[in-house]
Amino acid sequence: MPTRAKAGSRKYGKSARKSVASAMRRKKSGTLRSGKSGHGGQVKSRKQAIAIGLSEARKKGAKVPRKKASKRK
Repeated sequence: MPTRAKAGSRKYGKSARKSVASAMRRKKSGTLRSGKSGHGGQVKSRKQAIAIGLSEARKKGAKVPRKKASKRK
């Protein structure tokens, strides 16, 4: 296993974790919706809720790794 260079270097920041937690709470309460303006369907998938939370964290400027580029054929 590779070791980290610094003891305090984490992939995700605290605010990113809070953003994901908030998205999960909204998913459970049924108010989390997909789509840019929130007019999409209700989010039912746990993975989708996490992705939305990370996306919101990125927009706020939190420490979140970049999205992986999709492979082209």
